[in-house]
Amino acid sequence: MPTTTTATRDEAQIRECIDASAQALRAKDIDALMAHYAPDMVTFDLMPLQLQGAEAYRKNFERWFASVQGPIDYEIRDVRIAMRDDVAFSHYVARVRSTRTTGKKNDYWVRVTMGLQKMNGQWMVTHEHVSMPFINMETLQAALASSQSSAPG
Repeated sequence: MPTTTTATRDEAQIRECIDASAQALRAKDIDALMAHYAPDMVTFDLMPLQLQGAEAYRKNFERWFASVQGPIDYEIRDVRIAMRDDVAFSHYVARVRSTRTTGKKNDYWVRVTMGLQKMNGQWMVTHEHVSMPFINMETLQAALASSQSSAPG
């Protein structure tokens, strides 16, 4: 049986971190989701613009989860990972579909970039940037998935 290189193991662990985070987000399992974030992480998200620390990000997710009925459909595409030693970067696009507690259906794409650091043998998210592409720069109209059949490019 071939041995797995450290780099291959690390990439697999990062992919597991991304997949487990996505599964936790889909289920709105806040504890499982936050287990992947370093305590002193920073995020640039859709709203608010910037948050410092996992506890602040947790509150942001709690507000979002409370505004959504049932599970969240979160489809990840095109994961890319670059790493060296105990630092890694990853980016991907994700389609987000949900129904708000008001009954309004949401369907949109986001771009996610993550900085990760290996801490005590575990890859943790230390930086996350979530953004939404625009299809009209003059009006700043976001690229909503319901008006597109494929990922924004």
